[in-house]
Amino acid sequence: MVAARYHLLEPIGRGGMGVVWSAHDDLLDRRVAVKEVRYASALGDEVQQLNRRTLREARAAARLSHPNVVVVHDVIEEDGRPWIVMQLVPSRSLGQVIKQDGPLLPQRAAKIGLEVVSALRSAHKAGVLHRDVKPENVLLADDGRVVLTDFGIATLEAETQLTMTGLAGTPAFIAPERLRGRPARRESDLWSLGATLYAAVEGRPPHDRGTPLATMHSVLTDPPDSAPHAGPLLPVIEGLLLKEPVQRLSHDEATRMLRQVLDGGNPTRILPAIRPVAAGPPPGSVAAEPAP
Repeated sequence: MVAARYHLLEPIGRGGMGVVWSAHDDLLDRRVAVKEVRYASALGDEVQQLNRRTLREARAAARLSHPNVVVVHDVIEEDGRPWIVMQLVPSRSLGQVIKQDGPLLPQRAAKIGLEVVSALRSAHKAGVLHRDVKPENVLLADDGRVVLTDFGIATLEAETQLTMTGLAGTPAFIAPERLRGRPARRESDLWSLGATLYAAVEGRPPHDRGTPLATMHSVLTDPPDSAPHAGPLLPVIEGLLLKEPVQRLSHDEATRMLRQVLDGGNPTRILPAIRPVAAGPPPGSVAAEPAP
């Protein structure tokens, strides 16, 4: 029992930051998911700082209200650690689907991507970055929805920084600018979405090299691996996985191109027009005086 209210039933997920339980809210008589946050290698003052950070980030996630984002109902501190009470979504993660059923067809991946873009747009508008978009955090709900979960390491945009133990996120899905020590930004989440879409159609991340260090080096220096099964989704993946954040697809561009894939088309990126520069006098020349 947590907070004399949430009766833990069974674990339904485990990760580097804790355990997610199926639970019953005795006060409101409903099923919920409760995330028990654990820090395996942290001690003393570091635990207290991480607890404060987690509580702050859970409050940030609770600001979000969107059909493609898991709702945060409550945040509790008990037994010296945070517990985050969330909407229980009967589902399989995209990661589970890939492992159990194999890679997805481009059109199905495009539909998933469209809903994740919508969730990210809402979060970014509220000033919240996810920072760990990956197949395991994309839930394919039994009711047909696509839901982005685990904003447990998301943070307010203004508070973005490296964690005490290093980068928050999964190496194969971390944008290159973050690996260079730069602050996370909206485009970083979109890069991670590109890596997620690549994994959806190819069955593995675009820079997977077997070890975290080799994978990180590939993200920084190599172009993405070829994607022979991406079909019409390829321009979207390529546009999201560009090394430079300012060159990546925006929310609007990704949305338009993903819809084109769903409609059976072959999307192309519309580049902004370059305004011609008016020709001036040759270097070293003197402009003529206007006629009187």
